[in-house]
Amino acid sequence: MGNALSTITAALLAIVLILFFPFMQTAQREEDLRMLAAYNSLVQFTDAVRNKGYVSPEMVEDFSGELARSGVVFDIELEHRHKKYHPEYGDPADAATFQHEFKVVYDAYFTEDVMEVLYPDDSGGNASLDRNLYMMELGDFWVVTLIPRSRSTYEILSGYLVGLIGKEGSSGKLTYGGMILNEDY
Repeated sequence: MGNALSTITAALLAIVLILFFPFMQTAQREEDLRMLAAYNSLVQFTDAVRNKGYVSPEMVEDFSGELARSGVVFDIELEHRHKKYHPEYGDPADAATFQHEFKVVYDAYFTEDVMEVLYPDDSGGNASLDRNLYMMELGDFWVVTLIPRSRSTYEILSGYLVGLIGKEGSSGKLTYGGMILNEDY
């Protein structure tokens, strides 16, 4: 009886391993391809913004469409850090105390600020989206972050394997950005 039980258990375990691990490898490869496609779209969008010096509604809509085709639902976070130079004074009220130094300060603008410029609340409805450009200057920084909201098949399967069912997914966010290189507007 004990030998038959161990044989049945070994056979069931072998069947599970033969079916489960190839399925898990396929799911992992599928997730890698989806994230790679999303990262490719992220790099193309961010580099286009950096090379042009502005964001248009068409660029955002094209980027969102490409992300939707990747099969993963993302939250898109935009960040623009505007570079400013502030002169250093011994006494800020007295211009004669200028210390011949400048401090570099970055003002940060986030997704809500960018979207307000791209999609203003015009009640007339005649506003053309072509000229709703969010413009940046040379030396500014532009960063886009993608945070996956959906769980992939691989995350669900690995959750079964290690007992993390129902917990948040472990896939990381995708971030890409850099300095504005041109003002092409």
